[in-house]
Amino acid sequence: MSVDPQQASRGLTDEELVGLDAHWRAANYLSVGQIYLMANPLLTEPLRPEHVKPRLLGHWGTSPGLNLVHTHLNRVIKARDLDALCVWGPGHGGPAVLANAWLEGSYTETYPDITRDAAGMARLFKQFSFPGGVPSHVAPETPGSIHEGGELGYSLAHAYGAAFDHPGLVVACVIGDGEAETGPLATSWHSNKFLDPVNDGAVLPILHLNGYKIANPTVLARLPEAELDELLRGYGHDPIHVTGDDPAVVHRAMAQAMDTALDRIAAFQRAAREDGATSRPRWPVIVLRTPKGWTGPAEVDGLPVENTWRAHQVPLSAVRTDPEHLRQLERWLRSYRPEELFDATGAPRPDVLAAVPQGARRLGAGPFANGGLLLRELPLPPLEKYAVPVDAPGASTHEPTRVLGDLLRDVMDATSDRRDFRLVGPDETASNRLQAVYAASGKAWQERTLPVDENLDRHGRVMEILSEHTCQGWLEGYLLTGRHGLFSCYEAFVHIVDSMVNQHVKWLRVTRRLPWRAPIASLNYLLTSHVWRQDHNGFSHQDPGFVDHILNKSPEAVRVYLPPDANTLLSVADHALRSRDYVNVIVAGKQPCFDWLSMEQARVHCARGAGIWDWAGTEDGTREPDAVLACAGDVPTQEVLAAAQLVRRHLPGLAVRVVNVVDIARLLPSGEHPHGMSDFEYDGLFTADRPVIFAYHGYPWLIHRLAYRRTGHAHLHVRGYKEIGTTTTPFDMVVGNDMDRYRLVMDVIDRVPGLAVRAAAVRQRMEDTRVRHHDWIREHGVDLPEVADWSWEGSK
Repeated sequence: MSVDPQQASRGLTDEELVGLDAHWRAANYLSVGQIYLMANPLLTEPLRPEHVKPRLLGHWGTSPGLNLVHTHLNRVIKARDLDALCVWGPGHGGPAVLANAWLEGSYTETYPDITRDAAGMARLFKQFSFPGGVPSHVAPETPGSIHEGGELGYSLAHAYGAAFDHPGLVVACVIGDGEAETGPLATSWHSNKFLDPVNDGAVLPILHLNGYKIANPTVLARLPEAELDELLRGYGHDPIHVTGDDPAVVHRAMAQAMDTALDRIAAFQRAAREDGATSRPRWPVIVLRTPKGWTGPAEVDGLPVENTWRAHQVPLSAVRTDPEHLRQLERWLRSYRPEELFDATGAPRPDVLAAVPQGARRLGAGPFANGGLLLRELPLPPLEKYAVPVDAPGASTHEPTRVLGDLLRDVMDATSDRRDFRLVGPDETASNRLQAVYAASGKAWQERTLPVDENLDRHGRVMEILSEHTCQGWLEGYLLTGRHGLFSCYEAFVHIVDSMVNQHVKWLRVTRRLPWRAPIASLNYLLTSHVWRQDHNGFSHQDPGFVDHILNKSPEAVRVYLPPDANTLLSVADHALRSRDYVNVIVAGKQPCFDWLSMEQARVHCARGAGIWDWAGTEDGTREPDAVLACAGDVPTQEVLAAAQLVRRHLPGLAVRVVNVVDIARLLPSGEHPHGMSDFEYDGLFTADRPVIFAYHGYPWLIHRLAYRRTGHAHLHVRGYKEIGTTTTPFDMVVGNDMDRYRLVMDVIDRVPGLAVRAAAVRQRMEDTRVRHHDWIREHGVDLPEVADWSWEGSK
């Protein structure tokens, strides 16, 4: 529907209109001032070049529209006493959100030196995009924000994540028309099929169509209105249009649109919560069409600017050197009539603030945008309840993620009333052996169901959609607003969110330096269906490189764990779910895996991060080992132990040490990562001069990169995934990548000085077995019996 300005005029009194327009003009003035000025903030004297910043940075084009939305959100929040949050998709419009936070006072409360007067306004202006100041985007430093605006595409998923399990919250989400062209945003529209009107809050998307990106028109802005309506209705929304460039008309229409949308939201929630309605609501969406760079210069240097792509960033670029640009800037600033908006001290006048809410109702002061304030400890049960019994290493097998699923089921059950834990993943919960959680919660689903469907639940807290982007966005929004969760994903396809996790790690790194930002629950990944057991799906499903990507990020914020069995997975998961302000990546298998450590041993080993498994090696403590067999990951661990067993059998006089690494960052120097080892520790574990044959879950060069400064690096030889993959047998995967037990024994023989001649026959036997394997699988389609039926014999 379109809002009729004549009908809308009955929604606002003339006095309200004057106040809203004053607030909007004040926010626009402050936005322009941040982009341009470093002195003379109230224009108490004629503008001179030295009042203008030497480097002009920022984005003006979207700011007037954002200011309009903020102004009108203020009105409805105050009038309806709403708990509200806004996600600013065009986050490069940072000047607008900062301006509104300063006007409402939340900015001064957060940063007391930026006072609400002329001196504080001058500091607000100068700090923007200035060395030692604040970024030009809506950033962690911005009060009221949960969304970094530097990268487009994630706003709507973040908004839904914030709304889940916050039944009293309204989350407005401004979506820029450039952002609306991205794949993640396009998929996020389907989040309304997962929003429970009983237990969740509401999301009000505001599609802001100002027509242009940085240098081009935008697709949705050029669609005929009827076609755009069809698209939005196809997504399940009911569009409400607000269009215009006359401020008075647009103010009235926007007020009517906001009231209409919120009335509908309230009616939908009331029908679901009080009347038991189960049909999926057709939630409202506001389509706001205003000119890009509205109220800015219409023309610069003879070229049109307002309502064109030229308004995107800095419309007047030569203010310090071009007198005409300087005059235009002063006319532009004075067009907002700042003397009507701010008193003699520089404080906003009362009529400017008439519609601004008070206290925690202000968008810059609400606790939902500082989710750590709302965070409660997760009720994690004792691990002994789920631990698998280990009478001896390798005497039994379990599916590690299935064991973890029992723990997650009970966490889900323990949070059933408080609803602050969710499991997200792209259609893979059962595939990843976590289906035990369905006993405590089904899968969120608001569409129709069929008799063949299983575990669908209108009130469920297991989230599955075949979009890793949407899963990531939901969970980020959920965590940033004070809850807990876990993202389960196939290892190869988590790369889809590489860029999203970049932004989240950057957010965490910055918030750690902001004392007013309370710590939030960590973003926890469980990566399973991993490279070594994707023999059935083949090469397309084989990629362990997400770990490499994560370990490039801020060491203070990232952790990577490779538990080798079920009990170590339980210990690592317990640690990750209790942690704050990290991105934790856990890589664990779902296929049957040998149980190596008891629960008590697993706890100690995981706390240590890396350690010697003395029961697995052939050291006797009287001399240094001849070689070290190291491993990280469940399949590499099995291959190393099988290799150690072969060494014990065929080279009984050789002293071999077995080292298992759970926390991969332990390999880094202590000065490079909080979990890193000192050189003393590292050399004690791996030796300084003995050959180390390291079987690693992922790409082998990562281990070299982590350990390149170590004394013994020249003696380090890493086996791992080398991009050799296909549909084959499980053991053929490790053979193809030279990480199999026979290759590892050959490496020991090749690298222990003097052993090559003495053990030539043993080496030949290992090589012959690899050849026999090749022929066997091509004839029988399964692995060699001695591999398929292998078990750990233990010490003799």
